[in-house]
Amino acid sequence: MKAIKRGICVLATCIVTVLMVACSHPESKTANSWDEKSAATYLDERAGWWMDWPVAERDHGTFCVSCHTAVPYALARPTLRKALAEEGPSANERRLLDNVTKRVRLWEEIGPFYSDQYDVQKAAESRGTESILNALILATYDAQNGRLSADTRAAFNNMWALQRTTGDKKGGWAWLRFNAEPWEADDSEYYGAALAAVAVGTAPENYRSIPKIQNNLQLLREYLDRDYAAQSTINRVAVLWASVKLPGLIKREQQQSIINEVLSKQQQDGGWRLSSLAWTWSGWRLSSIAKMWLHTDATPLEGRSDGYATGLIVFTLEQTGMSCANVHLRQGISWLIDNQSKTEGRWPAYSLNKRRDPFSNVGRFMSDAATAYAVLALTDDGQHRTSQRCGLIR
Repeated sequence: MKAIKRGICVLATCIVTVLMVACSHPESKTANSWDEKSAATYLDERAGWWMDWPVAERDHGTFCVSCHTAVPYALARPTLRKALAEEGPSANERRLLDNVTKRVRLWEEIGPFYSDQYDVQKAAESRGTESILNALILATYDAQNGRLSADTRAAFNNMWALQRTTGDKKGGWAWLRFNAEPWEADDSEYYGAALAAVAVGTAPENYRSIPKIQNNLQLLREYLDRDYAAQSTINRVAVLWASVKLPGLIKREQQQSIINEVLSKQQQDGGWRLSSLAWTWSGWRLSSIAKMWLHTDATPLEGRSDGYATGLIVFTLEQTGMSCANVHLRQGISWLIDNQSKTEGRWPAYSLNKRRDPFSNVGRFMSDAATAYAVLALTDDGQHRTSQRCGLIR
């Protein structure tokens, strides 16, 4: 009898302890959830750091618009607005928009991101790159209110004026090259052209159909088709995304081929890793097996799935209309849900170029992009959680 009473007491103590632990964590997040608030906090902090970083400072009191931090932030941050009950853009979104608008308005007099004093052709590369990024960012925000602003029209005019009209790369744009995959490498011009198509397809008021840009769009389509076969998988993902925004951009069989290629490279844990999707040692094009697995500093490439590749791919597959019933898509969404940092709100990602301290500011660049695309993948046009719609969050 004493043993029974002792057992009951122990059981009661355990129940009370469990209840106390449960009550000490009042948040409603479940183990199968992700945290919009912490993701927004991470993105806001990183955008603020970038805009205040002296290295990013440019002419006329502006800052460089980076492919790894500023652009993904502009694409993803608005999708968190409804979840966070925000009435308008965050303070850092407004800073970014003001910066882009200022540079568009001062286009003829403001200095490029990099001058030819830095390196030959850097001024032209800077202008081509920036013209696309400015149009993409402004079109993204105009799409939210359904009106194409005068500044966005000016940004597109700047972009079209710099489109190549002759040569092997006719239809594309000069693009920044720093031997840095995946955004500033020898093959990144194709990625930039895909972003130009996304910008056009995103712009409201049926901008894609205005007569004066039809010749430009035809040149763009021809370029993307002509250089398609030489592209890495991650560049093809970008053009797949663009083809959803701008129907007819590439052939339907090419769309399905990209989807099949991407699904074949999914890892066992449900994610994707950038190191298996992009060229490494830019310009060498994997000329030996060893280079496939090494950074330029001869340290091994990361073999784990990462948030940038997984977020971009899941987001793009969703854009194509892929059903939640697709097991690959569900596994990708689950990977994203499971791999958000509980302390920082970010998703992991790794440089293809050299091994970096993932907790340093520069080492976080890849996580900046990863977090933005993970957010895009886990939301549905900024209105609903994709993961809820697919039944992956209780």
